[in-house]
Amino acid sequence: MHSELSLIEQMRSGKLWDIPGGIHPPERKSLSNTSPIDIAPLSPIYYVPIKQHIGNEGDLIVSVGDSVLAGQPLTNPKEGLSLPVHAPTSGLIKDIILHVSAHPSGKPETTVVIESDGENIAIANQPIPDWQNKPNSELIAHLKSMGIAGLGGAGFPTYIKANPTKNVELLIINAVECEPYITADDVLMRHYAQEIIQGIEVLQHMVKPELVVIAIEDNKPEAISAIEKVIVDHKHIEVRVVPTKYPSGGEKQLIQILTGLEVPNQSIPADIGIVMQNIGTCFAIKKAVIDGEALIERVVTITGESISRPQNLWVKLGAPISDLLTHCGLVPEQDQRLIMGGPMMGFNIMDIMMPVVKSTNCILAPSEYLLPSRGVEQACIRCSLCADACPVNLLPQQLLWFSKAKDHDKLEEYNLADCIECGVCSYVCPSQIPLVQYYRTSKVEIKQAKEDKIKSDKAKERFEARQERLERDKQARLQRHKESAEKRKKALEKDNSAKDKIAAALARAKAKKNELAGTTTEVENKTSEANIPEVKTTDTQDRVAAAIARAKAKKQQAALNSDETKPDKTRTDDTKPKDIKAKGTEVVEEKVQTTEPVSAEQAKKDKVAAAIARAKAKKLKEAVEPAVANVEEKEQTSDPVSAEQVKKDKVAAAIARAKAKKLKETNETEPKTDNTSSESIVPPVSEQMSTDSKTPEQIKKDKVAAAIARAKAKKQKDQGEQK
Repeated sequence: MHSELSLIEQMRSGKLWDIPGGIHPPERKSLSNTSPIDIAPLSPIYYVPIKQHIGNEGDLIVSVGDSVLAGQPLTNPKEGLSLPVHAPTSGLIKDIILHVSAHPSGKPETTVVIESDGENIAIANQPIPDWQNKPNSELIAHLKSMGIAGLGGAGFPTYIKANPTKNVELLIINAVECEPYITADDVLMRHYAQEIIQGIEVLQHMVKPELVVIAIEDNKPEAISAIEKVIVDHKHIEVRVVPTKYPSGGEKQLIQILTGLEVPNQSIPADIGIVMQNIGTCFAIKKAVIDGEALIERVVTITGESISRPQNLWVKLGAPISDLLTHCGLVPEQDQRLIMGGPMMGFNIMDIMMPVVKSTNCILAPSEYLLPSRGVEQACIRCSLCADACPVNLLPQQLLWFSKAKDHDKLEEYNLADCIECGVCSYVCPSQIPLVQYYRTSKVEIKQAKEDKIKSDKAKERFEARQERLERDKQARLQRHKESAEKRKKALEKDNSAKDKIAAALARAKAKKNELAGTTTEVENKTSEANIPEVKTTDTQDRVAAAIARAKAKKQQAALNSDETKPDKTRTDDTKPKDIKAKGTEVVEEKVQTTEPVSAEQAKKDKVAAAIARAKAKKLKEAVEPAVANVEEKEQTSDPVSAEQVKKDKVAAAIARAKAKKLKETNETEPKTDNTSSESIVPPVSEQMSTDSKTPEQIKKDKVAAAIARAKAKKQKDQGEQK
């Protein structure tokens, strides 16, 4: 490990190191780097995804139908890692839809569709002219509001790297651009060297490194010359020419080449005092801070053997790829492949309406002859070529097995996260195994599993917290109840009258319970004495039977009252008594005696109900008379019955006979039906009896009710004698 001084000294000495593995594929850069950067024509429609960087998408602040200007924000960044996106040109927001994304999966994502008005009117620029005197916080906020992200391919928000939390010794500007076909950074350095250095000066002011090194591959002599000319007066900026080798442009690989240091696993360059930025990002920083322009366009290489005019274009973000291919003269061959990015790390374009985004540096249309498509995957032959070529010293073969088995723990143990997805292993594999595709899929699965685990842990924490809260509430309630009980206990100890009240209440409850038990015994005895079959019932059934008896007695009393208040047949509805309850036979009697119009069917139903009531009264009488006779017979026999008991039985029998007599008189005084009627309204009682026969269980209940009635009558008489 080098000390701070030795690192800077060795950097100034120009010493370089090598990286393990790597390959030397055909470069084919001369197709597009021989002409200046052109400007792509305005597209009729722009598809602007609201997320074009690593992190969270922003919140939309525009709606369908709004008019926008070039550079106008379309979203507000959220908390955390987030950036806004801006309108690439002036026009009308035609729609906000899910549109194919610039991603290997092509998964649709939220996209703002802007219909260009062809005028390309922009908002007023927002430069910071005295940026040298501004604090970092203001410059960081400005870079964030301008939507500046890394243009090297990863799309990492620049304001994060420009605000390191540790001291920075070395700022590396990555201009290696090692992947075949791509020349966007090369031509940018050739034609915009002065603007790039201005952006580097802004970064120097923010990061405050001891030294700035611009690393360029030795296959870009024109770019090297252009940059060296503009840094003559900059003592703390140097150019390092590195050998051409793929993937020397990887962040960790370039650091190793320049410094000999390796970034530890699960660490970032800032942990060892180094910050790296892409050369295109430096140009975007200059445009944002010095010119006050948001990131709405970038240089894109349109190249490949199927392109008739390969070149680099200034392309507005959101432009569909189809428009760029048309402008550069695509001459497709059979089964033409289109790739976004380079041949090593790029991905197949699934839809030519896919838009250009901040990380798009190349659109490639190669010929099948020079860049053949991948063949059919075959079994691994364990040749170890992938391990030899890996620039990160991983074991691609083992990672492949664990990826297929979805063994996430083993993948992490074998440092899958360190894979830079350079594609070297797939390039050298003789079995045509798409190794990088497996690794990408596994990375997504691991990330999703971790997110699910975080959600699960949070849900578990919430559940456990809730259970603890409920338990605390329960214990608090129990404690309150305990304290209340103790207070009551202490109050009872001080107040003897409270004890007496409680004792009296308990005594009353016990007496009531004994009374109910005695009543049940008495009813059972009366039943046996009256030769009524014994009915084994519970206390609840006894109470139900008593309630039935009370209801029948009340009904019989109502029948007697109806005889006394029976209205004349000529009474009208206005003079009809309102205190007569329409129950049982009263309904029939009232409707027959009044002039109220009643339907024949309703009248028939009412008279049938009256007949049923008379039949029940007759059956009750038949059930009571044998019991009364039995009581009288017992009185004359020599059974050991007390005089008091005989007296009670007599009273009950007399009451039963009186009730039976009243029922009979009521039935005899019922109005007769009209003989001229075409059909009898009330059928004969004998006929009704045959249709309303009672079950043995009902007969038993009626007999029990009669016995209870006798017992009550006896009790009332005894109370009267005592008075």
